Amino acid sequence: MKGKILKSLSVNLALLFCFFAPAVSAAEEIIISGSTTVLPIMQKAGEAFMAVNPGISLAISGGGSGNGIKALNEGLCHVAMSSRDIKSSELEQGSARNVKAVRTAIAVDALVPVVHPENPITGLSAEQLRDIYTGKIRNWKELGGLDENIVLISRDSSSGTFETWETMIMMNEKVVPSALLQASNGAVVQIVAKNRKAIGYIGFGYLDASLKKLSVNNVEANTETALSNTWPIARELYVFTNGAPAGGVKKLVDYLLDPQKGQQAVKEAGYIPLQK
Repeated sequence: MKGKILKSLSVNLALLFCFFAPAVSAAEEIIISGSTTVLPIMQKAGEAFMAVNPGISLAISGGGSGNGIKALNEGLCHVAMSSRDIKSSELEQGSARNVKAVRTAIAVDALVPVVHPENPITGLSAEQLRDIYTGKIRNWKELGGLDENIVLISRDSSSGTFETWETMIMMNEKVVPSALLQASNGAVVQIVAKNRKAIGYIGFGYLDASLKKLSVNNVEANTETALSNTWPIARELYVFTNGAPAGGVKKLVDYLLDPQKGQQAVKEAGYIPLQK
């Protein structure tokens, strides 16, 4: 009898607790997709952002600038990361789905040509880079290097990094079909770091000791040259949202632009804050 009373009391207390306990709302999830160049910034800032905003969770993935903008237009993500501006055709595609992409610059990047550390070449001109990638120059000895065929590493066409390279270096000439196309900055780093004959190009934040960065037109890639636009392959990095940022997305964008928060994460990720 005593056991039945205690059991009944426990059940009643449990029900009473459930009735009066404050409701716990599910976390707001923000889906972020796109540029692998912007990805390290978002990962670095996102971790700190979620720590101070426990009611918001971020789902972050790469895939390329074009894929991120496509996902935004199709309603598959809330934020598209991009290392290039949006195209008019993409704006039209979004408009057909009642999506109005709004751009926010969050960082500055210097796109940097890189080679293996054992390659004796230290710098090239923009014209020489173009001749390499169109196939006019095929051997490093033509540039004062070793007698070895050049192994070309390029980003694929869905990449904003590829489109920046195509516009600023290739002058819209075509990359030779023999180039090995890679889906991410990280993949380019891995290949060039292991192949003495290779050349590639990556975002500033991916530079490390496994690579040698090349000067271009006798200018070195660094924070000062990127911000002053004396580096010939400097660009802004963006996030795009459907309309002006609102709710949790606005909190995230504001965090990314905060000089003491998101912009510090930009620096820690190896990129260049909007203001020095």
